[in-house]
Amino acid sequence: MSRSVFCRKYQRQLDGLDAPPYPGPKGQDIYDKVSKKAWGEWLALQTMLINEHRLNVRKPETRAYLSEQMDKFFDNEETDRAEGYVPPEE
Repeated sequence: MSRSVFCRKYQRQLDGLDAPPYPGPKGQDIYDKVSKKAWGEWLALQTMLINEHRLNVRKPETRAYLSEQMDKFFDNEETDRAEGYVPPEE
């Protein structure tokens, strides 16, 4: 049986993650407040940012940048995008 959360991004009850995606308080916060749908969309954006900007995820400054972008994404703030990217129409 799936669990539901009040999603921070979509501001409604949606299916929650099966487990925290990170250890510690940040992972628990995401587990408690982010839906599977929003998490999947974040992973797609994160992958695009890593590839477009050729980021090295082993560097602390890259991880800090991605964490900042993730918080903006879940709070519905403007995030960086890949240059020239046009999102598909729904």
